[in-house]
Amino acid sequence: MDTIALLANNASVAYTGTAGNTAVFASTAALLIWTTSDAYVKVGDGVTATTSDLPIPAYTPIIMRTPSGVTGALRASAIQISAGGTLYAVPVSAAVI
Repeated sequence: MDTIALLANNASVAYTGTAGNTAVFASTAALLIWTTSDAYVKVGDGVTATTSDLPIPAYTPIIMRTPSGVTGALRASAIQISAGGTLYAVPVSAAVI
């Protein structure tokens, strides 16, 4: 079984009915993200999550690849489905995706 190579500089941010955005990450292949409540999430360059984005259930870690065309800074964003929470994001290496 392969292990996930977590890189330094993880981030977290609170979200409610207003999107929360993580600090900017240097260029990375993907982010391992999870939330503490059901939320809509988005990953990209300067993104802000909306209710049209990917819904994920609480406490479900997922790896989201860096979108095509993003070569610089990357951030994750989340907005609540029904209750506020915290978004956690950790950069991961290309070896695991």
